[in-house]
Amino acid sequence: PAPLANAPEIDPIEGLKALVGAPNYARKHWVWEQYDTQVTASTVRTPGHGPGIVRDLKTGKMLAFTSDVTPRYVKAHPFEGGKQAVAEAYRNLTAAGARPIAATDNLNFGNPERPQIMGQFVGAIKGIAEACTVLGMPIVSGNVSFYNETDGQPILPTPTIGAVGLIGPGEALIGAEVQDGDWALMIGETTGWLGQSALLAEAFGREEGQVPAVDLAAERAHGEFLREHSALIHAATDLSDGGLALAAFEMADSAGMGVTLDADDVGALFGEDQARYLIACDFDQAEAIMAGASRAGIPVSQVGRFGGNQVSFGGASAPLAELSELYRSAFADALSLDGG
Repeated sequence: PAPLANAPEIDPIEGLKALVGAPNYARKHWVWEQYDTQVTASTVRTPGHGPGIVRDLKTGKMLAFTSDVTPRYVKAHPFEGGKQAVAEAYRNLTAAGARPIAATDNLNFGNPERPQIMGQFVGAIKGIAEACTVLGMPIVSGNVSFYNETDGQPILPTPTIGAVGLIGPGEALIGAEVQDGDWALMIGETTGWLGQSALLAEAFGREEGQVPAVDLAAERAHGEFLREHSALIHAATDLSDGGLALAAFEMADSAGMGVTLDADDVGALFGEDQARYLIACDFDQAEAIMAGASRAGIPVSQVGRFGGNQVSFGGASAPLAELSELYRSAFADALSLDGG
């Protein structure tokens, strides 16, 4: 695929505000706080910190659950969009230290009597099948919902992937809390891919360019490397919508501390190249991880530090408290709900 022509320019903090203030990417705590997420006292990780995780009290095994899809990718390129839905589910589980073991698909499309819609459906299924084969995540169940339209306008193609991963007894669960002074390391390579990105859609109202290619071999290699080094990692997340900037902010918000990223380029901050993770670890752990990456041929780089009370991207910065307030209120405000 070719990179986006006429790439946008925006102050990095303003770009972040456009994302965290959008209902698609704002924190959804209003939803999950309506329900009890700790029935039977087996919950290990509550909502808002990556995949949900529960423990089997008899065996000590833990199961991690996630669901993922990026409909604008599927609309632009059904095959790559289908692959990406599986790959993102794989990364979400792996970022918690879980080994992905199975998936289910929930395929939602418009009227299949229209050739364009049937083409989306077929392409997405082929992409899902290829990704599940390479990543070792068989589809064990699923459903199909067609004719999702309003006044003849179809929904975005939404082949949602639900996936489950296993953390065995004695295996390391990767934590969800960054520690003050932690290094921010990125696993994977960045080209600054902005085609069909969240930034393009939310900040500029543009849906254009090609979707990022999904290298399934890299997805598997990077995921396995992360799990092999899980005991050295304080917290991890995959990079997807919003790229490095949104992932770093979400980790900082969860920990209640600031983050400084070295990059100030829009593509480096908000590009959505695949097969990437952001991890937090101390200096000694970072050295061990980077040494292991060098031996294994895995691309790992330091991209910043966690700490303080500011979110800084290159020379631009804003108080964490200001950004967190927007992030935590935007969803409820958009729907005129109480308790945002």
